[in-house]
Amino acid sequence: MSASRIRTVLEMIKFEHSVFALPFALTGALLAARYAGARSGWPTARQILWIIVAMVGARSAAMTMNRIADLHYDRLNPRTASRPLVTGQLSLQFAWVFALLSSAVLVLAASQLNPLALKLSPVALAVLFLYSYTKRFTTWSHLVLGFCLGMSPAAAWIAVAGALDLRMLILCGAVTLWVAGFDVLYACQDIEFDKRVGLYSIPKKFGVAGALAIARAMHGLMVALLGWLAWSFHLPWPAWAGIAVVALLLAYEHSLVKPDDLSRINAAFFTVNGYISLLFLLFWGVAVAVSRP
Repeated sequence: MSASRIRTVLEMIKFEHSVFALPFALTGALLAARYAGARSGWPTARQILWIIVAMVGARSAAMTMNRIADLHYDRLNPRTASRPLVTGQLSLQFAWVFALLSSAVLVLAASQLNPLALKLSPVALAVLFLYSYTKRFTTWSHLVLGFCLGMSPAAAWIAVAGALDLRMLILCGAVTLWVAGFDVLYACQDIEFDKRVGLYSIPKKFGVAGALAIARAMHGLMVALLGWLAWSFHLPWPAWAGIAVVALLLAYEHSLVKPDDLSRINAAFFTVNGYISLLFLLFWGVAVAVSRP
């Protein structure tokens, strides 16, 4: 495969967006190693490797399936008309093969981790593929997308510990609300298109101002859940500092988007959220390192 074709594939799956979920998954792995009884208190290099492979496979499969499912709408929407499947840079047949191979990569990675991870891998794929169709029948598809990424910390905990601690559901909820909130912001760009073609979204139902208020509420609840999680694990001050940083960045993100000015959506969506996930991992990694289980 040529370098240009690889770049086209990476564009199709928006590979750079992997930074959103991966740091939260790695946080889940760190918490599992520290609090689920690992001797060293740290995930092994092998576990981290296969967690990353699983994340890349899952996300690649999900994004490709999303592009396949939405091909008709992508052709109609000026904002998405330059996507590789629409322009013919990649064929539909190639996309199907790539989605199947990416799914196989996830299952392979899960098999290298533990039996429970392997058993749950088809469930994860089912949820990831379901999202691609939710805008056709529910206003709350943003939450389904959020859950697709929100599963990652629990999946990483299972990958390390071989079982699930229910406290991980708090972090799953926080990530779900975080992703859903910024997806609501991003969806404000397509409100007129959604009305024209009959798709569902929070901005379409509640208007831009209402959607921004809902996104703020989601992010406020996310911060509260992170506080609950830090308290439940009795984490030291770096975890709380990380929550404060996340809260400040979310406030900045929302300051960039106004009901009558969506021109800075991309800065809010891509740049700020990338910083949020990476800084969260940094602060919580330090907190886990200095904590005493």
